[in-house]
Amino acid sequence: MRMEEPLRTTCQLLHLSHRPSSTEVMLPNTGKLAGATVFITGASRGIGKAIALKAAKDGANIVIAAKTSHAHPKLPGTIYTAAEEIEAAGGKALPCIVDVRDEQQISDAVENAVKKFGGIDILVNNASAISLTNTLDTPMKKVDLMMSVNTRGTYLTSKVCIPYLKKSKIAHILNLSPPLNLNPLWFKQHCAIHTAAMDMLGGSGIESQCRKVDIIADAAYSIFKKPKTFTGNFIIDENILKEEGIKNFDAYAIKPGHPLLPDFFLDEFPDTITQKMESHGAAPQLKEEKPQSPSKPRSRAVEETFRVVKNSLSDDIVKATQAVYQFELSGEDGGTWFLDLKNKSGNAGYGEPSGQADVVMNMSTEDFVKMFSGSLKPTMAFMSGKLKIKGNMALAIKLEKLMTQMHAKL
Repeated sequence: MRMEEPLRTTCQLLHLSHRPSSTEVMLPNTGKLAGATVFITGASRGIGKAIALKAAKDGANIVIAAKTSHAHPKLPGTIYTAAEEIEAAGGKALPCIVDVRDEQQISDAVENAVKKFGGIDILVNNASAISLTNTLDTPMKKVDLMMSVNTRGTYLTSKVCIPYLKKSKIAHILNLSPPLNLNPLWFKQHCAIHTAAMDMLGGSGIESQCRKVDIIADAAYSIFKKPKTFTGNFIIDENILKEEGIKNFDAYAIKPGHPLLPDFFLDEFPDTITQKMESHGAAPQLKEEKPQSPSKPRSRAVEETFRVVKNSLSDDIVKATQAVYQFELSGEDGGTWFLDLKNKSGNAGYGEPSGQADVVMNMSTEDFVKMFSGSLKPTMAFMSGKLKIKGNMALAIKLEKLMTQMHAKL
């Protein structure tokens, strides 16, 4: 979570009856959110919607400020389906079509929220944009989008809401993001805005190593219950819930009992994080270490890997992938190798591809073999710096899925 501090839109009014905000009446001493108005950006799905539903169970008024008014072909939920869920959970909903980059849209949404609910008590800046590409491969259009949504949008929404938050008895601004971490590791490989890569490169099955969005919703709720004097804090979800007395976190696990991936952005205990990551097949460079000679892979392992991959190619795989991959490998059996999943029935082998590669990957031969055989997760390799990727990240994800299919044969 980010720092927490006090302090032409289309909106559909689902209910005409007026519910007073805490600007008009004191909330119960229990700190419950009944009657409070919560303005949430990006609340049509994911974490934003989870926070909305958590507050709605108390009878809160929820302003759903998001862009999705029509169903997305790949992403579930719209502001209207979210509103229906909020109403069913016991809250009141005001779905607003809002692009957080647009000052007028934000101002109109806030004005409509105040008109309907009487004020604003809590602002949750949840909307965000991301591109998991390095500096040279990130178009300025994407850079502008990230800066406009993540920085300008957060600042702008806060600025417009603060005059009303000042009138509230329980005012909070909650900004969601990875924690601010100045460890050189996160600046060594990337300059663009970055978040956990497991969602992008984890592939199928990665969800079993993760937690549900409910843990963020419960942590946010714990913050909402605190007084206005609770400000300027950096909060980790698990830590604040432990303070609430929660000891068993299995309820938040997608697959209870399954080992969880460590949060790559938390390194307050570097030795512990290092051990966790190494147990999953990767070693983070959390501190400078003396270079060590890498152990040699088995003889001709890369050549054998490409032989198996080549024999497994089919017209369906090529049609579904449509990408050319180039591997720059160091160590025994190293050099330049390619995997063509765009032309004819596909091809793979030593040397450069016949056409320009869509994705170029740099790593050691040992890690390459481990990655294709399934003993090293691409996520871990990428986050620890063992794997460097240039080019189209979406196509890199497709290759990860193909690797999963190859595991049984390698």
